[in-house]
Amino acid sequence: MNLEDILDVMGCKTRRNILDLIRDEPRFVSQISRELEVGQKAIIEHLRAMENTGLLYSSFQKIERGRPRKYYDISDDIEFQIFISHGTIRLKVPGHEFQELQKIEEKSRMGEEVSDELENLIKDYENAMAHAKNLLKQLNARKMALKKRSLKLPVLADDQS
Repeated sequence: MNLEDILDVMGCKTRRNILDLIRDEPRFVSQISRELEVGQKAIIEHLRAMENTGLLYSSFQKIERGRPRKYYDISDDIEFQIFISHGTIRLKVPGHEFQELQKIEEKSRMGEEVSDELENLIKDYENAMAHAKNLLKQLNARKMALKKRSLKLPVLADDQS
């Protein structure tokens, strides 16, 4: 999720109304259109924008008569924070690291071939894990050095320990 997309979605009253409407239960386009008194084409565009940001997902459900209907529902709980300060505006989305995996999973459900994408994502996760482990190692070394200094113990270089 990027800042522009989130602000675009949440800045539109119609989109907020759609989210409010479907938070209770999944709905299909004509239901949303009828309840909000907004044309179906406009609703489809709003839904597409929200689905592209990961706020919504869609699924087809069989009905008694006729072709299956496409229902829209809110994705798993989504939380985001917007930080505004001098010189910066940034968006924090807890759990966003799994958003790409969810997109690939949805493509897989729709029958698309996703093996290459999944392998690339696994490599990205492995690289991120290695980086995080290295960062943790560095932080722990700094903590240990500070602790030794506060106890007035001699600090040895890494090759001496």
